[in-house]
Amino acid sequence: MISSSILTQNSKRLMLFCGRSNPDLGQKIADQLQIMLGDIETTTFSNGEIYMRYRENVRGSDVFLIQSTSPPVNDNLMELLIMIQAARLASARRITAVMPWLGYCRQDKKSAGREPITAKLVADLLQVAGADRVLTMDLHQGQVQGFFNIPVDHMTALSILAGYFRLKQIPEDEMVVVSPDVGGSKRAKKFADKLGAVDLAILNKTRPEHNVAEIMEVIGNVKGKTAIMVDDIIDTAGTITAGAEVLMDMGAREVYVAATHPVLSGPSYELLEQSPVKEMVVTDTLPLNLEKKTSKIRVLSIASTLADTIQSVFRDESVSKLFEGNDQLF
Repeated sequence: MISSSILTQNSKRLMLFCGRSNPDLGQKIADQLQIMLGDIETTTFSNGEIYMRYRENVRGSDVFLIQSTSPPVNDNLMELLIMIQAARLASARRITAVMPWLGYCRQDKKSAGREPITAKLVADLLQVAGADRVLTMDLHQGQVQGFFNIPVDHMTALSILAGYFRLKQIPEDEMVVVSPDVGGSKRAKKFADKLGAVDLAILNKTRPEHNVAEIMEVIGNVKGKTAIMVDDIIDTAGTITAGAEVLMDMGAREVYVAATHPVLSGPSYELLEQSPVKEMVVTDTLPLNLEKKTSKIRVLSIASTLADTIQSVFRDESVSKLFEGNDQLF
């Protein structure tokens, strides 16, 4: 690693800073880029207000700010907004908010009267704060990209997750990829395609209330097969644990889960530990809760993907070439 927090190309300078939401991921990205994380002072006052200050000159630099909206969600979102505004006031040339997990992205439409569309609100906040572009991974819905008036680079972890299961060398005719709902069928189909000639099944579920899922039926054949449930987010783990039980009842040999974002709130760890899920494979877009442990979680890093994307943005090169043009999930 070079002994500088600045990567230069011609007259341009890249500087990388990380908030407090996911410092391990920030350090991994810096290691991939072979630079040091920029020096930033961040403090929370006794009344909860956040203060930050760049301890390095960012004037004229391409500044990349790494911050996921992990718990405490609102504090980490506010911290990112303050980081963006501080960089703008310090005359950064371009500011990219690197948000591996974009909080509030599930509230992307009005499903009932008098509801907010908070995904749009967050997009507005980021732009008003001064962000020039956003880099994120595996959005819940593609329409969220349209809420921004600035470029959004949308990455996916599907290739990383599929690569893990290819290493298990399970015969293709003995695997089935399962979408936890009808809305995720396109994502599941792309995942299945990355594994080869693998069958697809869909869980038909309903949500009687927030964070509650009821599995109605399984569409497709899972009997005698290794089932891999694929989703973008695992929150309370209610859907995957209920789905795993149904899949086992339908004759599946074993059940795995693959997801990009391990939100894992509420009783998720306990539900997962007690469920028939053999292993849940996630990425490090969000840090795991160190106070709650389960042997069923395997974490893969997306640092190299984000580092490559940051390099491409900095060099004004194509981002889609990183996925050979196959990064469209919706």
